Formats: sequence, structure tokens, C-alpha cells
Amino acid sequence: MYEERPARLDGAVLWTRTAPAPVVSDALVVPDGCMDLIWADGRLLVAGADTRAYRADTPVARYAGLRFAPGDAPRFFGVPAHELRDRRVPLGALWGEAAARRLAERITDAPDPAAALEEFALRRAADTPGPDPLLRAVVARLAAGRTVAETADAVGLGARQLHRRSLDAFGYGPKTLARVLRLQRALALVRAGAPFAEAALRAGCADQAHLARETRALAGTTLTAYARSAAASAKSDTPEPSGSRTTA
Repeated sequence: MYEERPARLDGAVLWTRTAPAPVVSDALVVPDGCMDLIWADGRLLVAGADTRAYRADTPVARYAGLRFAPGDAPRFFGVPAHELRDRRVPLGALWGEAAARRLAERITDAPDPAAALEEFALRRAADTPGPDPLLRAVVARLAAGRTVAETADAVGLGARQLHRRSLDAFGYGPKTLARVLRLQRALALVRAGAPFAEAALRAGCADQAHLARETRALAGTTLTAYARSAAASAKSDTPEPSGSRTTA
């Protein structure tokens, strides 16, 4: 069972996934520009931003995760996003084994690990710099389908400056982020039942063939297979967004 809700932390999403016993999740994690802090059966992990589809390979029964808005997590973790790109690493590798172990134990012993994870994140965020308005503007413009050049001009950055800032904030350059956000727009339309050609054009792809290539390249699947999986999840009443970070 997968559930999510807006977190009390600005821009973040709190999500959980539970199973009766440890299982290897068959969920396909599609790049979404986000990073997550994950509690998985007592362990704390950090999921970096993806440039390709990811599937978990370790059995886990209970997950609780905090998905940060694109660009917000590096300030929270104290690590440039590009250092964690396409990686899942123990939190101890970033903050030290002892500190991470104590935090994991507190969350595991809590009646509601997800609530405990959220509460910790709120306390830590209060002592770290808040979201960068410039980065939020970059995400908003690219998510709306603006070009990288238009976005750079709008936020007052040169192309090289925007690329450098994007590597630190998102894990990759603005062109890759634009592709990821465009694919997410298209797949949301597919999940809503839009025909592939319509979803492609409305999301900003040149045509259906363009969307099909991007789906294979970034999501590791075909449009037909993705739509079939999304429909099956909807019928099971346990829908799981493509950006959920079930991992181990």
C-alpha cells in the first residue's frame, strides 16, 4: 500500500509504502528531479536525483520517505546534488555513522515513523537556509515548458552560471531537468487517460515518437507498458506516482 500527502516542510511530500512482509518492490522509479530522505525497515537512506529509471533490489516491508522539491535537498543534506546523482547512499555516509544510527533508532522506535521523520526534517530545516527563490523560479519555468534560454534570461543568469547552479541544486544541467519535467508532464497526462499523441504535444514533445523515445531513455519502459502499469495501479486502489523513491 502506497500513500502520500503534502509534508509540513515547504514543497516536500511525505510518503509511505507498506507490505505484510519484506518484498522487493516492483515499482519503477522514473526521474522526477527530486531527492528523498528514506527510512526503510530501520535504515536511513538518501536517494539522489535520477537520470534513468530505477528498480529496487532489496526486500523491504516498511518505507517512510520525505521527497524534497527539486533543488531544496542539497541545502538540507549539505551535499551538492551532483554528488548523489543516480545513487542511493546510507545517510551515515553524509552525516556520520553514529549520528545516522541514533536518528534511525529514534524514528524506528516512534509509534509513527513517517511522522517522526517529518518532525526531524522540520527541526533540521529550521537551522538550514531556506529554499532559494531563484532555483524555485528555474523549476517553475522549466516545468511550465519554457526553454532553458528563456529561463536563464528570466532569472538573470548566463548559460554557464545556470548550468553550474543546476548541477549543485538538481544534480544535472537545466537541459536534463527540462527533459525530466517534460516527461513527468506527459506521463501525468497518460495516467489521466490522454491519448499518447495528445499527451506528447501538450507536454511539449515534438510528436508521439519523440515522447516514446524519451520514455524509453528516461523511464526505461515503453509508453504502452507504462500506461498499462498505471491503469493496473489505479484499479488496485493503491496508485503509486512514478517519482516515489522505494529503494534499499
